Amino acid sequence: MNHTEMKDIEQQTIQYRFPSDFWWGSSASATQTEGTVEGDGKGPNIWDYWFEQEPNRFYDGVGPGETSRFYTRYKEDIALMKELGHNSFRFSISWSRLFPAGRGELNQQAVQFYNAVIEELHQTGIEPFVNLYHFDLPMALQESGGWVNRETVEAYVDYANTCFELFGDRVAKWFTHNEPIVPVEGGYLYDFHYPNEVDFGKAVQVGYHTLLSSASAIKAYREGGYKGKIGIILNLTPTYPRSQHPADVQAAEICDAFFNRSFLDPSVTGEFNPLLVELLRQEGYVPSMEDGDREIIRQGTVDLLGINYYQPRRVKARESLPNPDAPFVPERFFDYYVMPGRKMNEMRGWEIYEKGIYDILTNVRENYGNIECFISENGMGVQGEEKFRDEQGMIRDDYRIDFIREHLKWVQRAISEGSNVKGYHLWTFMDNWSWTNAYKNRYGFVSVDLQDGGKRSVKQSGHWFKQVIENNGF
Repeated sequence: MNHTEMKDIEQQTIQYRFPSDFWWGSSASATQTEGTVEGDGKGPNIWDYWFEQEPNRFYDGVGPGETSRFYTRYKEDIALMKELGHNSFRFSISWSRLFPAGRGELNQQAVQFYNAVIEELHQTGIEPFVNLYHFDLPMALQESGGWVNRETVEAYVDYANTCFELFGDRVAKWFTHNEPIVPVEGGYLYDFHYPNEVDFGKAVQVGYHTLLSSASAIKAYREGGYKGKIGIILNLTPTYPRSQHPADVQAAEICDAFFNRSFLDPSVTGEFNPLLVELLRQEGYVPSMEDGDREIIRQGTVDLLGINYYQPRRVKARESLPNPDAPFVPERFFDYYVMPGRKMNEMRGWEIYEKGIYDILTNVRENYGNIECFISENGMGVQGEEKFRDEQGMIRDDYRIDFIREHLKWVQRAISEGSNVKGYHLWTFMDNWSWTNAYKNRYGFVSVDLQDGGKRSVKQSGHWFKQVIENNGF
């Protein structure tokens, strides 16, 4: 039997088939992969500063300078992406690498680096998807108030415009922010990002300024006459009520308004979510706005929506009155609910609920104009993967294959029902540094051995995914 006949048989046995132009690949971010090289001209961001101040808050004391060194090994890594069949790859530009002080002087070494990365991707037939902001505010801007300060919006738009001018002729997929709700939660509500404040008023203002910066950058992109598409990447965690009791249903609606619709509604429809607006008014937390902002947001809707999904959120009506003197947080309106019998990734502590990805895509199709979208992150973090290494040195991560396969089944179903889903990117290509968790949980198709100079080796899931891409299904 020749190769063509074998391929024909494979094609006949494919049960879950994807569109011929599907975007297959993975996602990563600058701070989590690039590392710091002496003399690279990069300025400190909030993660560099926080690690310097409190290294004990980071797993095994590993900071952002010690990441996977994509900065010096990008050619090797992109060649490996090509080997594993990628036709697209999302990465982010480091704002503080390009502008060490957040604005002002441009770092020409950074310009050369990102030009080289984009060129290398094009030469290997991989389309670059470029995200402008992934949690990594330049420290110089944080010192002047960060996203609480409206001047940060202006600095961000200048930065975005510079990126469009530098790289817009070769990049046709742009994203303003990745998971913009996370810095709001981490930095201003729950103490897991710098600046570690617990202040709901500031959280609302940070969210508003982030949204305004996104719409303003989209406006600038369109006024620049660029030919690509620009969007945003949101972690749309579906919110399920414990029961259909009206109090549980209301709890889920409020939770959804805070954590999903806060950015989804204005980004796609140009309008704020009415329930969220009413809650903020009732509680006295309406953000400071200026004339003309609403029109910028109304017109600054996205062309393309990136969707990140890892786990569901389950809630119920509150079972006790909140402490009136405690800091205000969204959980004043609901409690989290642990569903009996839920499937778990015990090593990460997260529920695995594959149908959630279908529910998100159905919601986007039915309630958000079926906007063009793609799965920009989905993945499984596992601690201690070395114990699954076989005699040939390959990590046998069957659990990750199962995780991806079962999610892809639901993506394919959504497509068959008419959802405008254009691709699937795994988080992430190679094991990367993951904020305060550092290298505790590994997510990559490719293992990074920190004890052996960052040596790369493909896991079983990487080989499996290559076959999926070759067959455009499984």
